[in-house]
Amino acid sequence: MSDTLGTGTADGRTPRGAPGAGDAAAAVPPSPPRAAARRRGRTRLEIAVLSAPAVIVFLAFVIFPVALAAYYGFYQWKGYGEPTDWVGLNNYKLILTDPAFHDVLWHNGLILVLSLVIQGPLAIGLALLLNQRIRGRSAIRVLVFVPYIVSEVIVGTGWSLMLQSDGAVNDLLRAIGLGSLEADWIADPDLAIWTLMAIITWKYIGFAVILMLAGLQSIPDEIFEAAQIDGASYWQIQRRITLPLLGPTIRIWAFLSIIGSLQLFDLVYIIWGQYVSGTAGTSTMAIYLLAQGRNAGNYGYGSAVAVVMFVISLAVALVYQRFVLRRDLRGAVTEGTV
Repeated sequence: MSDTLGTGTADGRTPRGAPGAGDAAAAVPPSPPRAAARRRGRTRLEIAVLSAPAVIVFLAFVIFPVALAAYYGFYQWKGYGEPTDWVGLNNYKLILTDPAFHDVLWHNGLILVLSLVIQGPLAIGLALLLNQRIRGRSAIRVLVFVPYIVSEVIVGTGWSLMLQSDGAVNDLLRAIGLGSLEADWIADPDLAIWTLMAIITWKYIGFAVILMLAGLQSIPDEIFEAAQIDGASYWQIQRRITLPLLGPTIRIWAFLSIIGSLQLFDLVYIIWGQYVSGTAGTSTMAIYLLAQGRNAGNYGYGSAVAVVMFVISLAVALVYQRFVLRRDLRGAVTEGTV
């Protein structure tokens, strides 16, 4: 039969150039690149719109004040009018060569180290205790956490009254027959820093304990049960299982404690004030800023001190994040996500 159906040839093959099944499939256009680009653009626009308020607040209340303080730090400025007395880097040179600033920097460093050394082990021990099934556990947790939520003004005022020479602490020592231990807890340079550390520990230990408890409760119980079946003792479990798995929580708490120690102001100012703190050995960089800046009528110098504090805190935070928090941040952001 010479005639063929459609456009096929006698042997049943489709002639070259004739539309076939392959051409029909190829004729279906793939998803246009413009659609994918449009979706990516829409996603980026949504991210920009949602993050814009936070970015604006951050720029307005963090970056702009820092930049403005850096600008005023180049002037000898009294706090009013347009700054005109340009001094360049002289304010920063005075700060770095001032023995008083060296002292307050040392105090901040000492407070930082003592906070980590004292509060860390205490918080872990209390968290391990309060993580057990003991009677009154909830009440104890509340009592431990209450000082943290009390205002620093109330804490500072209360402790300053109790720690005076004729205050409640010395009265209690005399009442229980330990009058020989009476001391000037606030003004004595040999005791003042330890008094401050006791108050700081009492005030902020609750926050550390709550963080540690949250970290402990995130560890699966099956791990402890498996270790007990293998014959591990209680202290072996804490050392080889609990502490390593609690590591991220400890590192985050330590970071917050470090930044707080560098910026400590309110408790020192309320209990010691700007003058007694200097002679008692408890003055901090923030107290130095207040005394040499606003109270001295030299807002340019105070602005320079604020910039130095910011740079020190930022440098410590970046170094800590680079060398300590790196293991915790690794993998937190997934590559390839839009």
